[in-house]
Amino acid sequence: MFESARAEEIRGLQDRIRGMQRTRLDERALPTSESLAELLPGGALAAGGSYVVEGSTALALELLREPSRAGSWCAVVGMPDLGVEAAAAAGLELERLVLVPHPAEQWFAVVAALVDAVAVVLVRPPARARVGEAAAGRLAARLRQRGAVLVSTRDWPRAHARLEVSESDWAGLGAGFGHLAARQVTVASRSPAWQGRSRSRRLWLPDARGLVSPVQARSAEGAGVPLRAVAGGL
Repeated sequence: MFESARAEEIRGLQDRIRGMQRTRLDERALPTSESLAELLPGGALAAGGSYVVEGSTALALELLREPSRAGSWCAVVGMPDLGVEAAAAAGLELERLVLVPHPAEQWFAVVAALVDAVAVVLVRPPARARVGEAAAGRLAARLRQRGAVLVSTRDWPRAHARLEVSESDWAGLGAGFGHLAARQVTVASRSPAWQGRSRSRRLWLPDARGLVSPVQARSAEGAGVPLRAVAGGL
């Protein structure tokens, strides 16, 4: 009975979103953060693509920000620690955001159903979950058919690109006293499209304004702000 009720709830949600969706889901690429464009094949989120982001929820949410601001619906599955305040702070439009914090063992079915309704699905699979090639292939076909994008915080077969955060350093103002103002990270990206090569970029994640931005672009602006490392990465 629970599964039947959940399926009916998802179908109703699909119908509502389709009627309210302002942007088409069959475009070749979705709006993409300028900070992350050079870390993605083609410089953008490819409609029908799947991506892995490891080591940072903030980085994963950055992939959703521009599609959300452009009018697309987004969904977050399996992340009970992400509330509406954090989503809003990340730049997501709450009126076009679906949160499914506790999908339990039905998480893959929930993701598959949401792919039919929203532009971008961010999922944190259960720690012990393993997505097989066959299941990933079926979902990939669904993504291509709908022009949607999947972002996973854990390993996913056939990913278009895998982004990983490393070399994370927090910085504080003046003498510090424990006040954390911004964080610099190195984001490395690997993709089959690059034939074994990888790319990396140094980013503020976040900067002093709470946004994601390239370190190089803010170097002149932040030259007068005394920052110092006060802790290791998260």
